[in-house]
Amino acid sequence: MALSLGRRTFAPFATNHCSVFLKAVRSSGLSLFPWGHCPWRRTGSFLDPEMKAFLEENTEVTSSGSLTPEIQLRLLTPRCKFWWQRADLWPYSEPYWAIYWPGGQALSRYLLDNPDVVRGKSVLDLGSGCGATAIAAKMSGASRILANDIDPIAGMAIRLNCELNQLNPFPILTKNILDLEQDKWDLVVLGDMFYDEDLADSLHQWLKNCFWTHRTRVLIGDPGRPQFSGHSIQHQLHKLIEYSLPEPTRRENNGLTTSTVWDFQP
Repeated sequence: MALSLGRRTFAPFATNHCSVFLKAVRSSGLSLFPWGHCPWRRTGSFLDPEMKAFLEENTEVTSSGSLTPEIQLRLLTPRCKFWWQRADLWPYSEPYWAIYWPGGQALSRYLLDNPDVVRGKSVLDLGSGCGATAIAAKMSGASRILANDIDPIAGMAIRLNCELNQLNPFPILTKNILDLEQDKWDLVVLGDMFYDEDLADSLHQWLKNCFWTHRTRVLIGDPGRPQFSGHSIQHQLHKLIEYSLPEPTRRENNGLTTSTVWDFQP
């Protein structure tokens, strides 16, 4: 998840002693537009050789400790050197993409278990991060997928994660999609995006427009952050399923125990 409005407030769910991890969880500073060129990119253009080598050297391929063991991802783990080093030694923007957040885990599990939700449909993964939910949609038969994340490094990570799972890469949009003209999608999925009150308000309005203009279905994954559970969007949600989080995810999210998938019905 990498849309940013103002200061991020992940502090209530900060977890272990990883300096870079804590920086990703607690800090802000991502510009809404940190690059300056065309937002549409085919994933091949993300694979700068130096960056690819850096990501491969400083992340671990893992499929354990999450709700989706069938998906392999490159993530920051305790076996990565930057897990322990000072956060200011990480040379790029905060690696939110390197964490498999619990809302995204729930969404991905739901799509894998319910492939009819996406089979033959167009899917937008908003705030895609590591790309796991877009990958789950691809595995479940979605006909068209767009992964959206404002961090271009997340785009590279998504490309690598597609390769890990023997999938042809899908397009990636690297601008704040809330500021662009809405496209028509059969389904929009977003996990862990309601972490900031201003962003929550903007997302709520954008999702309502999406629903009423295109009759787009919207699924939201969230582990119960106060910015989500206390937001007015709660009156327009239908609970689909609640998952018990694996112990490693609980430890990395300050003891959060569950994550829920919601159907947005304004």
